[in-house]
Amino acid sequence: MPFDHVRATWAYLLSGLLDAFDGHAARLLNQSTKFGAMLDMLTDRCATMCLLFVLAQFYPRYMLAFQLSAALDIASHWLHLHSSIVRGAQSHKAVDLSSNPILYYYYNSRVVLFCMCAGNELFYAALYVMHFTRGPILLGFGLVPTLAALTFPVAAVKSAISAVHLYVASVNMAALDTKERAEQAAGANKRDCV
Repeated sequence: MPFDHVRATWAYLLSGLLDAFDGHAARLLNQSTKFGAMLDMLTDRCATMCLLFVLAQFYPRYMLAFQLSAALDIASHWLHLHSSIVRGAQSHKAVDLSSNPILYYYYNSRVVLFCMCAGNELFYAALYVMHFTRGPILLGFGLVPTLAALTFPVAAVKSAISAVHLYVASVNMAALDTKERAEQAAGANKRDCV
Protein backbone atom coordinates (compact mmCIF):
# COMPACT_ATOMS: atom_id res chain seq x y z
CA MET A 1 0.00 0.00 0.00
CA PRO A 2 2.62 2.65 0.78
CA PHE A 3 4.46 2.17 -2.53
CA ASP A 4 2.35 0.69 -5.35
CA HIS A 5 -0.96 2.51 -5.45
CA VAL A 6 -2.12 0.96 -8.72
CA ARG A 7 -1.90 -2.67 -7.61
CA ALA A 8 -3.00 -1.85 -4.06
CA THR A 9 -6.10 0.02 -5.28
CA TRP A 10 -7.10 -2.74 -7.69
CA ALA A 11 -6.58 -5.41 -5.02
CA TYR A 12 -8.56 -3.42 -2.45
CA LEU A 13 -11.49 -2.65 -4.76
CA LEU A 14 -11.56 -6.20 -6.15
CA SER A 15 -11.61 -7.53 -2.60
CA GLY A 16 -14.56 -5.27 -1.78
CA LEU A 17 -16.42 -6.28 -4.92
CA LEU A 18 -15.88 -9.99 -4.23
CA ASP A 19 -17.04 -9.41 -0.66
CA ALA A 20 -20.32 -8.06 -2.00
CA PHE A 21 -20.89 -11.26 -3.96
CA ASP A 22 -19.64 -13.95 -1.56
CA GLY A 23 -22.53 -13.53 0.88
CA HIS A 24 -25.00 -13.54 -1.99
CA ALA A 25 -23.44 -16.73 -3.37
CA ALA A 26 -23.47 -18.38 0.07
CA ARG A 27 -27.18 -17.61 0.50
CA LEU A 28 -27.99 -18.70 -3.06
CA LEU A 29 -26.17 -22.01 -2.60
CA ASN A 30 -27.56 -22.46 0.92
CA GLN A 31 -24.06 -22.40 2.41
CA SER A 32 -24.47 -19.53 4.87
CA THR A 33 -22.99 -20.17 8.30
CA LYS A 34 -22.56 -18.18 11.49
CA PHE A 35 -18.80 -18.65 11.17
CA GLY A 36 -18.93 -17.32 7.60
CA ALA A 37 -20.90 -14.26 8.69
CA MET A 38 -18.42 -13.60 11.49
CA LEU A 39 -15.42 -14.15 9.21
CA ASP A 40 -16.95 -11.84 6.59
CA MET A 41 -17.40 -9.04 9.10
CA LEU A 42 -13.94 -9.61 10.58
CA THR A 43 -12.15 -9.47 7.22
CA ASP A 44 -14.11 -6.34 6.26
CA ARG A 45 -13.07 -4.61 9.47
CA CYS A 46 -9.42 -5.67 9.09
CA ALA A 47 -9.19 -4.48 5.47
CA THR A 48 -10.69 -1.09 6.27
CA MET A 49 -8.50 -0.75 9.37
CA CYS A 50 -5.34 -1.43 7.33
CA LEU A 51 -6.34 1.24 4.81
CA LEU A 52 -7.10 3.71 7.61
CA PHE A 53 -3.63 3.10 9.09
CA VAL A 54 -2.04 3.97 5.76
CA LEU A 55 -4.26 7.04 5.40
CA ALA A 56 -3.21 8.20 8.87
CA GLN A 57 0.40 7.93 7.71
CA PHE A 58 -0.31 9.81 4.46
CA TYR A 59 -2.45 12.51 6.12
CA PRO A 60 -1.01 12.93 9.65
CA ARG A 61 -3.06 16.08 10.20
CA TYR A 62 -6.20 13.89 10.13
CA MET A 63 -4.72 10.96 12.06
CA LEU A 64 -7.17 11.34 14.95
CA ALA A 65 -10.14 11.23 12.55
CA PHE A 66 -8.81 8.04 10.96
CA GLN A 67 -8.13 6.50 14.37
CA LEU A 68 -11.63 7.36 15.59
CA SER A 69 -13.13 5.99 12.38
CA ALA A 70 -11.26 2.69 12.82
CA ALA A 71 -12.18 2.43 16.51
CA LEU A 72 -15.85 3.19 15.87
CA ASP A 73 -16.01 0.75 12.96
CA ILE A 74 -14.44 -2.11 14.91
CA ALA A 75 -16.17 -1.51 18.25
CA SER A 76 -19.64 -0.98 16.80
CA HIS A 77 -19.57 -4.02 14.55
CA TRP A 78 -18.04 -6.27 17.19
CA LEU A 79 -20.55 -5.29 19.88
CA HIS A 80 -23.45 -5.50 17.42
CA LEU A 81 -22.38 -8.99 16.35
CA HIS A 82 -21.83 -10.08 19.95
CA SER A 83 -25.18 -8.77 21.15
CA SER A 84 -26.91 -10.47 18.20
CA ILE A 85 -25.33 -13.82 19.12
CA VAL A 86 -26.10 -13.45 22.83
CA ARG A 87 -29.73 -12.62 22.01
CA GLY A 88 -29.91 -15.78 19.90
CA ALA A 89 -30.34 -14.12 16.49
CA GLN A 90 -29.56 -16.25 13.45
CA SER A 91 -27.47 -13.43 11.97
CA HIS A 92 -26.21 -9.98 12.92
CA LYS A 93 -28.24 -8.80 9.93
CA ALA A 94 -31.48 -10.11 11.47
CA VAL A 95 -32.78 -6.77 12.77
CA ASP A 96 -36.51 -6.17 13.03
CA LEU A 97 -38.20 -2.84 12.52
CA SER A 98 -39.26 -2.51 16.15
CA SER A 99 -35.69 -2.68 17.49
CA ASN A 100 -34.26 0.12 15.35
CA PRO A 101 -35.61 1.44 12.02
CA ILE A 102 -32.21 2.73 10.85
CA LEU A 103 -30.51 -0.65 11.30
CA TYR A 104 -33.57 -2.41 9.91
CA TYR A 105 -33.41 -0.54 6.59
CA TYR A 106 -29.61 -0.69 6.55
CA TYR A 107 -29.57 -4.49 6.78
CA ASN A 108 -32.83 -5.38 5.04
CA SER A 109 -32.30 -3.38 1.87
CA ARG A 110 -29.50 -4.97 -0.11
CA VAL A 111 -29.30 -1.82 -2.26
CA VAL A 112 -28.87 0.43 0.78
CA LEU A 113 -26.31 -1.89 2.38
CA PHE A 114 -24.32 -2.21 -0.86
CA CYS A 115 -24.39 1.55 -1.57
CA MET A 116 -23.37 2.45 1.97
CA CYS A 117 -20.50 -0.04 2.06
CA ALA A 118 -19.34 0.74 -1.49
CA GLY A 119 -19.53 4.51 -0.94
CA ASN A 120 -17.59 4.25 2.30
CA GLU A 121 -14.85 2.11 0.73
CA LEU A 122 -14.70 4.33 -2.37
CA PHE A 123 -14.22 7.38 -0.15
CA TYR A 124 -11.25 5.86 1.65
CA ALA A 125 -9.85 4.41 -1.59
CA ALA A 126 -10.11 7.84 -3.26
CA LEU A 127 -8.23 9.44 -0.35
CA TYR A 128 -5.59 6.77 -0.75
CA VAL A 129 -5.19 7.29 -4.52
CA MET A 130 -5.29 11.08 -4.06
CA HIS A 131 -2.02 10.84 -2.11
CA PHE A 132 -0.36 9.70 -5.35
CA THR A 133 -2.38 11.40 -8.10
CA ARG A 134 -5.40 13.60 -8.77
CA GLY A 135 -6.27 11.39 -11.73
CA PRO A 136 -7.61 12.71 -15.03
CA ILE A 137 -8.61 16.39 -15.02
CA LEU A 138 -12.06 17.18 -16.37
CA LEU A 139 -13.35 20.77 -16.45
CA GLY A 140 -10.57 21.75 -14.07
CA PHE A 141 -11.45 19.09 -11.48
CA GLY A 142 -9.40 16.04 -10.70
CA LEU A 143 -11.41 12.82 -10.96
CA VAL A 144 -10.02 11.35 -7.72
CA PRO A 145 -10.68 14.40 -5.47
CA THR A 146 -14.15 14.68 -7.04
CA LEU A 147 -14.85 11.04 -6.21
CA ALA A 148 -13.65 11.65 -2.63
CA ALA A 149 -15.92 14.70 -2.32
CA LEU A 150 -18.94 12.84 -3.75
CA THR A 151 -18.50 9.81 -1.50
CA PHE A 152 -17.67 11.71 1.70
CA PRO A 153 -21.37 12.13 2.65
CA VAL A 154 -21.85 8.37 2.30
CA ALA A 155 -18.84 7.71 4.55
CA ALA A 156 -20.19 10.21 7.09
CA VAL A 157 -23.62 8.54 7.12
CA LYS A 158 -21.96 5.11 7.40
CA SER A 159 -20.05 6.36 10.46
CA ALA A 160 -23.32 7.65 11.93
CA ILE A 161 -24.85 4.21 11.35
CA SER A 162 -21.86 2.68 13.13
CA ALA A 163 -22.60 4.98 16.08
CA VAL A 164 -26.21 3.72 16.01
CA HIS A 165 -24.87 0.14 15.93
CA LEU A 166 -22.77 0.86 19.00
CA TYR A 167 -25.61 2.54 20.88
CA VAL A 168 -28.25 -0.11 20.10
CA ALA A 169 -25.87 -2.97 20.88
CA SER A 170 -24.90 -1.30 24.17
CA VAL A 171 -28.55 -0.90 25.14
CA ASN A 172 -29.24 -4.52 24.18
CA MET A 173 -26.31 -5.81 26.23
CA ALA A 174 -27.32 -3.67 29.22
CA ALA A 175 -30.88 -5.02 28.99
CA LEU A 176 -29.56 -8.59 28.85
CA ASP A 177 -27.35 -7.96 31.89
CA THR A 178 -30.24 -6.39 33.81
CA LYS A 179 -32.52 -9.32 33.01
CA GLU A 180 -29.85 -11.85 33.99
CA ARG A 181 -29.20 -10.10 37.32
CA ALA A 182 -32.92 -9.93 38.05
CA GLU A 183 -33.23 -13.66 37.34
CA GLN A 184 -30.24 -14.40 39.58
CA ALA A 185 -31.72 -12.26 42.37
CA ALA A 186 -35.09 -13.99 42.02
CA GLY A 187 -33.35 -17.38 42.18
CA ALA A 188 -31.41 -16.33 45.30
CA ASN A 189 -34.60 -15.10 46.96
CA LYS A 190 -36.30 -18.43 46.24
CA ARG A 191 -33.40 -20.31 47.82
CA ASP A 192 -33.45 -18.04 50.88
CA CYS A 193 -37.20 -18.56 51.35
CA VAL A 194 -36.87 -22.35 51.24
